[in-house]
Amino acid sequence: MRRDVVAGLAAGAVGTVALNAATYVDMLTRARPASSLPADAAGKLADVAGVDLGSGDDASNRREALGAVLGIATGLAVGAAYGLLRAAFSVPLPAAILGLGAAAMAGSDVPMTRLGLTDPITWDAASWLSDALPHLAYGAAAALSYELFATS
Repeated sequence: MRRDVVAGLAAGAVGTVALNAATYVDMLTRARPASSLPADAAGKLADVAGVDLGSGDDASNRREALGAVLGIATGLAVGAAYGLLRAAFSVPLPAAILGLGAAAMAGSDVPMTRLGLTDPITWDAASWLSDALPHLAYGAAAALSYELFATS
């Protein structure tokens, strides 16, 4: 089981790189700015936890960094959970890709929705695509990587 979790963590790391690459390609292609949501969520979570991130540029930079770290942690956690799941069940590759992508998307969108930072019900098609496609890239990269890591 430990090997499966480690393979899942590694697959989650590969998936996270794929998600970030897909996001930056989208930003490059459409000339869109980076989302402020991860930093906004990090700031709200720090407030709730009573963590002082400083003020001015220091606080802004820390929120940005914490948002990125939380995204990486989400990717790793989803990968590790998948490793545990795969230790117990066989999952067809297409289902793994879709499930991993959906889990990673929920892992980021649900907390931001619960914090009142976004409401996916109000998103237009372009917003859904710009969120779903990078998470699908995560799912594909993580699922394929897991198969390589777990069988090596």
